[in-house]
Amino acid sequence: MNLITRFADPTLIEQMSLGEKVSASLFVTALGMIITFCALIVLWGLTSFYSGLVQKAEAKKAADAVKPAAPTPAPAAVSNVEPEQDDEELVAVISAALASALGTSAHNIVVRNIVRVPDQTPAWGQTGRTQQMNARF
Repeated sequence: MNLITRFADPTLIEQMSLGEKVSASLFVTALGMIITFCALIVLWGLTSFYSGLVQKAEAKKAADAVKPAAPTPAPAAVSNVEPEQDDEELVAVISAALASALGTSAHNIVVRNIVRVPDQTPAWGQTGRTQQMNARF
């Protein structure tokens, strides 16, 4: 009787000797391990294939970025002039905020340098904050 056909009928398991049961258990274990390793090899192959595609796409983007672009007409001059704030007012506001936070008088605080730090928040973060602030009012 073939080993595989013997395991097809559950009533035959009761008739098997201990040695046959051990060999059947080892067969099932080996079969499970072989199937698992085959699946892992397929997943590894797919992962390496997709990473190769991504690397090729990045290399193509880098090559396209290096190519000189066709000359384009100069854009119209756009004025991004921010309204000039009075530096004295800005110093007074910052001094008052520091004095309030520190619990002291504004006369005890000397502001020597003010440096504006650019906002590093991505667009989706700024949009979310704006939506939250608008929802409050």
